[in-house]
Amino acid sequence: MTHTYFITGTDTGVGKTVLTSLLTRFLRAGGVPAAALKPICSGGRADARALHAAMNGALSLDEINPWHFRAAVAPALAAPREKKTVTLAQVVARIRSAQKKFAVVLVEGAGGLLSPLGENFDSRDLIAALRATPVIVAPNRLGVVNHLLLTLEALPRNRRAQAKVVLMAPPKPDAATASNLKLLAQFFPAVKIFPLPWLGRGSATNLILKKRVRQTLEGLVNG
Repeated sequence: MTHTYFITGTDTGVGKTVLTSLLTRFLRAGGVPAAALKPICSGGRADARALHAAMNGALSLDEINPWHFRAAVAPALAAPREKKTVTLAQVVARIRSAQKKFAVVLVEGAGGLLSPLGENFDSRDLIAALRATPVIVAPNRLGVVNHLLLTLEALPRNRRAQAKVVLMAPPKPDAATASNLKLLAQFFPAVKIFPLPWLGRGSATNLILKKRVRQTLEGLVNG
């Protein structure tokens, strides 16, 4: 059976694409037929292109990202400007098609968990429809525990127990960076919290060879 992970975040720009790209490269390097999708995006298409590169051409850019809107606002606002609509059923059908071809499907959302994606649906609705394992990406800085607990609380109840959290290290740690994991573990199982070190500017291929990066990626898919 295909295992589907849904990569969401506490906000936009928190590292969802970085993690999805790394996971895709890691799985495929290990011989696992994995696909990365970003069904909906608005503004630039850089995120989808990063996933396309991670898959080394196994899917076309339009297969990875079927709905792209020019305006750099929430997709639910951008689509009407182009006189287009996106429904939950349409997106689920596209993802189901990929599930028939790959052992693992990584689906990257747009914005945070409750950011509107289309006609009356968001990432939470997609997670529920797909019965996907939620992976919540968050920047490891002051305030993140509150943001994570709010996001976890908002997940569908039957998916919350499956959720995993990735704490992305910032380039410059703040006073809370070293203690956030321990604090979060008082409210959420520590075995489901995975820290990812600051990645700098290294190539994606080299990054997945780093011990701490590999440990996080292995934990996410095997834990």
